[in-house]
Amino acid sequence: MSLEKQEKSDVIGKFQSHATDTGSTEVQIALLTERINQVVEHLREHKHDHATRRGLLKLVGRRRRLLAYINRTDHDAYRALIERLGLRR
Repeated sequence: MSLEKQEKSDVIGKFQSHATDTGSTEVQIALLTERINQVVEHLREHKHDHATRRGLLKLVGRRRRLLAYINRTDHDAYRALIERLGLRR
C-alpha cells in the first residue's frame, strides 16, 4: 500500500526546491499527503481494517507535526504548501 516508485518521483519532482532535494519538509509533507490519500481510499473499501486505520492516524499525526514545524519556521511557505496540496487549515 506504499507509493510506487514512479508516483513517489512525480511527487518529489513537483515539490522539490532544487534538483537534488528529496527530503525537505515540503517534500515529506507532500509524500505523506499522497500516502494518506491512498490509505483513505483503501479504508473506504475495507471499513473494518482497524490496523490500517491506526496507521492512518499515525501518518496524519506525523504530517500535522511537520506542518506545525514549517508554520513556525516559514509561514509564507506553509501557506503556499497547504494551498498547493489543497489542505484545510
